[in-house]
Amino acid sequence: MKIFVAGATGVIGRLLLPILVKEGHEVFGMTHNKASKSIIQGMGATPVVVNVFDQDAVIAAFRKVRPEVVIHQLTSLRNYNLEDNARIRTVGTRNLVDASQAVGVRRMIAQSISWAYEPGNYPATEEVSLDLKAPEPRKTTIDGVVALEKTVSEMKEYVILRYGMLYGPSTWYEQYGMVAEKVRNQEMKATHGIMSFLHVEDAARATSAALEWPNGPVNIVDDEPVPGTVWLPVYASLIGAPEPNVQAGSIRGERGASNAKVRRDYGWEPIFPNWSDGFKGSLGSSNYIKK
Repeated sequence: MKIFVAGATGVIGRLLLPILVKEGHEVFGMTHNKASKSIIQGMGATPVVVNVFDQDAVIAAFRKVRPEVVIHQLTSLRNYNLEDNARIRTVGTRNLVDASQAVGVRRMIAQSISWAYEPGNYPATEEVSLDLKAPEPRKTTIDGVVALEKTVSEMKEYVILRYGMLYGPSTWYEQYGMVAEKVRNQEMKATHGIMSFLHVEDAARATSAALEWPNGPVNIVDDEPVPGTVWLPVYASLIGAPEPNVQAGSIRGERGASNAKVRRDYGWEPIFPNWSDGFKGSLGSSNYIKK
């Protein structure tokens, strides 16, 4: 198929493009940065330089490429700017869907998150409502997710991938990533809140598999939702950080998510089924040697 990947040089895009190329698809990688063209070409795809906030430019690019599938992997998380990321989810998604419909794109696959569900006492399934009553600052994130998912669902064929918290190369959780630095500085406390993790390689594999999945949202997480009092001390030890302090309770939305649907109905299995082995493997690899 002819596939257009928006966010081609992000943490998932860099793993996804080679998979799609290897599978025989004709892949176009979108970036707003001209300097990233060589990276996309190096992965075997054709670079398309366009700003997702320029609707006319996005439509023009789609008219030129005429893709059959659009994969939406755009985020703005490098500096943890919730407002910028929400804008991509609202305005950026709107422009991608409008451009897709203008040229007859058949299917869209979009990145969402699995920690946007309303509070609860068990890992959320896809039937659980999103956290529509969330207070700020969480409300900004939830509003963006709701807008993204609602807009994407206007497509005739669509899959919304609610990823777990990503770890692995180039994520916040790598050896010298943002979370690692906070843990070293003891700025993060171990709470009883539940987290569902996902290795970026599993995220990329699921995205490719979703080319054949039915419409709707699906949780893409590992098999073991885990409380912060369990995972954070293990993570701290792996990166050589001090033992984290414990804080009772949890943050709103920390309930984890269930991958029962994707395993049972779609036959998907993570390469890294549990966060513990995934952390140990990732943090011991050459990807995490500080330059």
